[in-house]
Amino acid sequence: MSSTAITAVKCTPTGKGGPGNAIKQPMKSFLQPPRNEESSRKFSLSDGAGGKGTWGKLLDTAGESRIDRNDPNYDSGEEPYELVGSTVSDPLDEYKKSVVSIIEEYFNTSDVEVAASDVKELGLTEYHPYFIKRLVSLAMDRHDKEKEMASVLLSALYAEVINSTQISRGFFMLLESADDLAVDILDAVDILALFIARAVVDDILPPSFITKARKMIPEASKGFEVLQTAEKSYLSAPHHAELVERRWGGSTHLTVDEVKKKIADLLREYVDSGDTSEACRCIRQLGVSFFHHEVVKRALVLAMEIRTAEPLIMKLLKQAAEEGLISSSQMTKGFVRLAESLDDLALDIPSAKTLFQSVVPYAISEGWLDASFLKSSGEDGEEPDKNDEQLRRYKEEVVTIIHEYFLSDDIPELIRSLEDLGVPEYNSFFLKKLITLAMDRKNREKEMASVLLSALHIEIFSTEDIVNGFVMLLESAEDTALDILDASNEIAFFLARAVIDDVLAPLNLDEIASRLTPNCSGSETVHMARSLIAARHAGERILRCWGGGTGWAVEDAKDKIQKLLEEYESGGVVSEACQCIRDLGMPFFNHEVVKKALVMAMEKKNDRILDLLQECFGEGLITINQMTKGFSRIKDGLEDLALDIPNANDKFKFYEQHARERGWLLSSFGLPGSDATPSVGAS
Repeated sequence: MSSTAITAVKCTPTGKGGPGNAIKQPMKSFLQPPRNEESSRKFSLSDGAGGKGTWGKLLDTAGESRIDRNDPNYDSGEEPYELVGSTVSDPLDEYKKSVVSIIEEYFNTSDVEVAASDVKELGLTEYHPYFIKRLVSLAMDRHDKEKEMASVLLSALYAEVINSTQISRGFFMLLESADDLAVDILDAVDILALFIARAVVDDILPPSFITKARKMIPEASKGFEVLQTAEKSYLSAPHHAELVERRWGGSTHLTVDEVKKKIADLLREYVDSGDTSEACRCIRQLGVSFFHHEVVKRALVLAMEIRTAEPLIMKLLKQAAEEGLISSSQMTKGFVRLAESLDDLALDIPSAKTLFQSVVPYAISEGWLDASFLKSSGEDGEEPDKNDEQLRRYKEEVVTIIHEYFLSDDIPELIRSLEDLGVPEYNSFFLKKLITLAMDRKNREKEMASVLLSALHIEIFSTEDIVNGFVMLLESAEDTALDILDASNEIAFFLARAVIDDVLAPLNLDEIASRLTPNCSGSETVHMARSLIAARHAGERILRCWGGGTGWAVEDAKDKIQKLLEEYESGGVVSEACQCIRDLGMPFFNHEVVKKALVMAMEKKNDRILDLLQECFGEGLITINQMTKGFSRIKDGLEDLALDIPNANDKFKFYEQHARERGWLLSSFGLPGSDATPSVGAS
């Protein structure tokens, strides 16, 4: 929209009358259009001096006064003013008009580079979510070709022009307007669900977006239906990535799926030929400079898969950077994407994390990776020493421990695991990670986290540990809010609950507030917690804020593991058993697979099950940490096991030797005074 601003502009007198008329005329112009000479004369007689019931003007004369610019006493201030309108543009309105033109032109030309450049030149980055909304909504009402083109453009703009937060906000705006879209587009729910699924597959929307958005969208709305459709019909389907990427037929000149295939092919050809110049020519010929981060990511993965190819891959990336073929931002983006997927990659390439950690400093020293990558890839920036290897490994370990707790609801097991780590000075980091992970889950996990804090305070955590943990959590609250929309309220409830549970004293809230920057969002959260505690019937309300109750029993998971092992033992196929383990989706609980497999091998006297463990270990499906933990569980329970299996001790020694020869176990396993549970320094 545009609005009219009233501006006073000095003008040449157009009518007769003295200074008195010049003063009154602008006041009237708010209400009526500019007058002609006749109307001006009437105005002078009725509202100016000399009319009926007035005293007349000072030095009133019978004749009409006129300003003479040649008069020696002429004063420009006596000139009359007329108010004229000037149009002031609304930046958002202008932005919306501009992006429609850009989108229409893109649909006609398919030129991603031009569209990306035009959006970048617009500036006004705070309005980019509106671009996302308009691009998708326009594409929804067109053919599959435009839908595919819209998804390709979103991938091109990601990180280079529009950041991840803006993309998430844009899609959230689409969800909010889904009811309106459905009025004009009959299958709007399915189309928008597919756009969201495609954005997740293309790595421009995090999978957690659906969970977070579901908390903010009314259940009765079309937007909520969109989220359910995206999750159940697309992202949960077998081979969902291929299904989603090909749904619109790839009607653009080159689909994302085709680009990925071409990149994979040219990299493999390069590894075979070693011709760096030819590989650079092929990358240039693709004509997708906005997608070069995929070249970087796939090249690094290939170097991990084929160790002998690493020197060639490093040479290619260096040359591509030196030639300006792969920009600094695309190179960094490729490394970032690989870093984010290392956990999944480690399932197939056990040494992925170690290899990646060796490549990063090499790339920086060679000058083709910006040193800022190390800063951007830091987790929260809260630790006193970011290069502290022990702290980094501790964080990796506790994430696994917390996930297992959410699954099993076994507090004694969690406490034992923390004691095994043997680094009580990091207790505050554990608290921060526990609450951060719980906030991104359902009420059940939030309740479990609060129950766990009470247990930890009694057993192994000091009040100082808990205060320090909350301070760290509040200091990074603004960053947390980027991923968890209601983070401030959630943390306030955790603080209030800690006071109600006597984990913290009310005075501890003052201590926490005093250690925060004044007027920061964390201080507001502490104030909110105080308000919750001060409310009437606060105790009962806060205790029930997450519904109460304990966690879900782990028996279902154990039952599935038992059945898949029985099926394999009776003649099943190794690959099918591995797939069943993978389908469980609980890599942090794979030690139970190891434990049950060894027990079954002892009971059935069938060592064939060891072949399954070898396959799982070889594929990276069961890590060395989980394998070691499974063996340690058997070792701890050998006395009870021997009551049912007389030769259990002998069989276990045989299995342990078998595992050591194949590298399944950490070197610390079985040493005097050591618990076989993986240590912080384990790799």
